[in-house]
Amino acid sequence: QVQLEESGGGSVQAGGSLKLSCQVSVQIGSGYCLAWFRQVAGEEREGVAVVERNGLRRYAASVEGRFTISRILARNSLELQMDNLQSEDSAKYYCAARPDRGGGCWLLDHQYIDWGQGVQVTVSS
Repeated sequence: QVQLEESGGGSVQAGGSLKLSCQVSVQIGSGYCLAWFRQVAGEEREGVAVVERNGLRRYAASVEGRFTISRILARNSLELQMDNLQSEDSAKYYCAARPDRGGGCWLLDHQYIDWGQGVQVTVSS
């Protein structure tokens, strides 16, 4: 089982930036899909960004061009740089992991086995 722990959440005004980090308990270069999801209370969880073991990245249309997902292999950590934040980005953000067995890594939450506890991001307008 992979342990994941997020950090870096907080409050920011619209147009501002935040960076989330996720510490992963395994060698992330050994073949994992690593993703960020977010959820507003009472709503369905939404995929935000994912990175495959080969470095390929995919983003939700709503964050494309504003968010950047990165792996820091030396630290076994995953980051999400969020720029030009808007009020609709307010949510609890989770990192998630699953083995990359080929076929691509997608933002489908039912495919992910291991999850962090989440961090809150609040954007005020």
